[in-house]
Amino acid sequence: MRIVIVGAGIGGLATALSLDAAGLGPASGHEVTVFERSAEIRGLGVGLNLLPHAMRELTDLGLDDRVADLGVAPSTLAYYNRYGQPIWSEARGLAAGYHWPQQSVHRGRLQLMLRDAVAERLGDVIRLGHRLVGVESGETSDTAVFDTEDGEVRVDADVIVGADGIHSALRALRYPAEGAPPWSGLTIWRGTAVVPTFLDGRTMIMAGDGDQKFVAYPLSEPDAGGLQTINFIAERRGDGVPDADWNRAVDPAPIAELFREWTYDWLDVPATIAGTAELLEYPMVDRDALPQWTFGRTTLLGDAAHAMYPNGSNGGSQAILDARTLAYQLATASTVDAALAAYEQARRPVTAKLLEMTRQTGPERVMLLARERAPQGFADIHDVIPPAELEEIAAAYKRAAGFDPAVLNERATLNVVR
Repeated sequence: MRIVIVGAGIGGLATALSLDAAGLGPASGHEVTVFERSAEIRGLGVGLNLLPHAMRELTDLGLDDRVADLGVAPSTLAYYNRYGQPIWSEARGLAAGYHWPQQSVHRGRLQLMLRDAVAERLGDVIRLGHRLVGVESGETSDTAVFDTEDGEVRVDADVIVGADGIHSALRALRYPAEGAPPWSGLTIWRGTAVVPTFLDGRTMIMAGDGDQKFVAYPLSEPDAGGLQTINFIAERRGDGVPDADWNRAVDPAPIAELFREWTYDWLDVPATIAGTAELLEYPMVDRDALPQWTFGRTTLLGDAAHAMYPNGSNGGSQAILDARTLAYQLATASTVDAALAAYEQARRPVTAKLLEMTRQTGPERVMLLARERAPQGFADIHDVIPPAELEEIAAAYKRAAGFDPAVLNERATLNVVR
């Protein structure tokens, strides 16, 4: 089988590794090639969270120790209002009864680790500087057409996987009238900073509400001086049409000023923002759910298929689940067409529901409710939101996202038995 993967991000690289593990790699006589538009894989980005359902898949790929070396396994997720008053707290990862941890890592370091694993296991299969410009359909195979510095490159494939992100070229070919990703009205600023260890050094915090929010979680263990590197996201609702340039470094000082009153006895938010070496600005955007991912021998995966807001910290994890599911179906279904149909049937409805929930702020809804019901704060959150309501918001998101502890722990493996 000849498989072309468009995009060498988290989803594309995880797909290559999953195919190899399922017996569809070069060592088994198959051809897997990853085509990346950029001329270099530089490992850009800031932090992301790999939830237990993604860590299960990375563990089955034999990558759990490598991931653990990249960051920190948070034990707690805690929500606060903008005054630093606690709303909801829950155990995470192993502490929550999962068989696998949650891992907070730097996205760029994760991408480079996956790239290196692809090179080790599949060999020289990544082609840089290839921009997808077309797909030509045949009866039993499709042809991917790439633009390169040396001219046009045409590659025949039994399967073409579009794992090329929120601005996917393959998605645009299939849905040419879709246009730019819709803006939520929120702007986010992301960075990393070295700060005094807050809380227990393993807690991911979210503070604020639907108009303004701050998220932070550790990316390293505390050093001898009690300092650790954290990832943070500052978020604020704005007016007007966003600028066209949405991935640029900005001066941290004005953003820190927006959060000047957010100083808690356990974390100084404005000082954290001001102390970053680089602050990147983005719009909070997503993509509408699609009625169809698969056309002929092409299909979509990861953000190309279902880009969603970061509410719930689930985008990268869902791409890994896509990759493992696609590889499993290609290795076990009777035909390629049946495999692609089964993959889409398994993943598209789930991610459509999850996308809908993230637009409703997912598990972060507890912060919105606290703001609506007690805009000036509260003495006890249970006077504002009953415990059962808090618990159900958290549980409903886990069920929809596929990481309810009992369900995940008991679910059949996506490993292919050969």
